[in-house]
Amino acid sequence: MFGIEDHLSRRKRGCLDGHFLVAMPGMIDERFERTVIFVCAHSEDGAMGFILNRPQPVLFHELVEKLDLDSHRPPRSRPLAKANDRARELPIQLGGPLDAGRGFVLHSDDYMSASTMPVNDDLCLTATVDILRAIREGRGPRRGIMLLGYAGWGPGQLENEISENAWLSCPARDDIVFDPDHLGKYDRVLAYMGIAPAMLSTQAGHA
Repeated sequence: MFGIEDHLSRRKRGCLDGHFLVAMPGMIDERFERTVIFVCAHSEDGAMGFILNRPQPVLFHELVEKLDLDSHRPPRSRPLAKANDRARELPIQLGGPLDAGRGFVLHSDDYMSASTMPVNDDLCLTATVDILRAIREGRGPRRGIMLLGYAGWGPGQLENEISENAWLSCPARDDIVFDPDHLGKYDRVLAYMGIAPAMLSTQAGHA
């Protein structure tokens, strides 16, 4: 399976780019039970995305302290200010089972760095510590969510899972991506699709 950068750097977008995946009740893999996934990249080489409704107990400022972002900076360049209020509220999610020790920030397109990769017309992904410093210092994106790890599929794997009724799909909405009610996202996406939870067992594997 290609790495995350390989998926995002391709030029041609797949049909599920920028879509939500909603786990069906018959999902066999418990790691994805009742999950909502935002698909960042989809092509003939596979797909990758992030779980949006697995909040983690750690707070952003606690994570930043553990990472010690300024340990490799010259003393004079180290900011004295602690994380601002907006940074403290940045949600941290378990993005998926792959590369779970790596952090990613899915964010609005008002922040760009040399390592920022556009995901669609409105959202970007940055996976370097620079964005963590920017968020802490109040220079970060207006909206964002930090994700630890990601979900990935090999060539044809996601298509097969959808055909086997493991997932529903629909175009994503930014307001749901950044909804602070993380545990409510599953039901909210279903409502957006016009589906009641009781109907899921009879639905086809796509929308």
